[in-house]
Amino acid sequence: MATVVAFHAHPDDEVLMTGGTLARAAAEGHRVVIVVATDGAMGAVGPGGSPRMGELRASAAVLGAARVVHLGYADSGNGPLLYPDPPDRVRFARAAPEEAAGRLAAILREERAEVLLSYDANGGYGHRDHVKVHEIGRHAAALAGVGQVLEATIPRQVVARTLKVVDRLKLPVRHDAVTPGTAYSAGSAITHRVNVRAYARQKQAALAAHRSQVNGPGRLAPVMRALIRLPAPVFGCVLGREWFIDATGTAPSTVLGVFEPAR
Repeated sequence: MATVVAFHAHPDDEVLMTGGTLARAAAEGHRVVIVVATDGAMGAVGPGGSPRMGELRASAAVLGAARVVHLGYADSGNGPLLYPDPPDRVRFARAAPEEAAGRLAAILREERAEVLLSYDANGGYGHRDHVKVHEIGRHAAALAGVGQVLEATIPRQVVARTLKVVDRLKLPVRHDAVTPGTAYSAGSAITHRVNVRAYARQKQAALAAHRSQVNGPGRLAPVMRALIRLPAPVFGCVLGREWFIDATGTAPSTVLGVFEPAR
């Protein structure tokens, strides 16, 4: 039994990028801990905290995660402008790198983590919070002495095919934030992949737990609604594989019996 810590930017990212992997790791006996840099809220939150953290805890329970931790920062938003900090906490984009890495490193040490999941250098599609997760994740792993850092990503050719389907079907999905050729990672950079088709129902249910995002006005909401309505076997065919880059640069080998070499 090992401990896998998945470091994500916002609630719901844990499903979209690593949901099947986390479910599989937990099912195979590993301890899974989800850490989010932000609580997904743009403004101040009340005594009960951000509603999105409640959704994250529900998602984590479905995936089999043992613990959920908020690193303490506010969402930095998507637009070109970085809004002022809310009165109760700092936006993650403005977080002092040493402080943020120290907070994450403390969790990694406490959990005696053997594997840290983070994001690729592009932060996927370039969201400022996702890019910072990549930077802080690497730094924290070095501080805590975590030897295995696997960065979640998607092959660019898969992204390109998906966007073509979206356009041909004329789905009401904005994807202007995804720049072809620069978002996510080249297929040649991917070192590990995880077959998660057997965990399609869990991944789908975990996605549905993020009700505010599924039913909200966000750019991904139409896709999320469509995904949770799919029959589980079809969902598994669409989202049945997850990809990672080994940040150590060593020859890829099987990790924890879950992460298989991509080549």
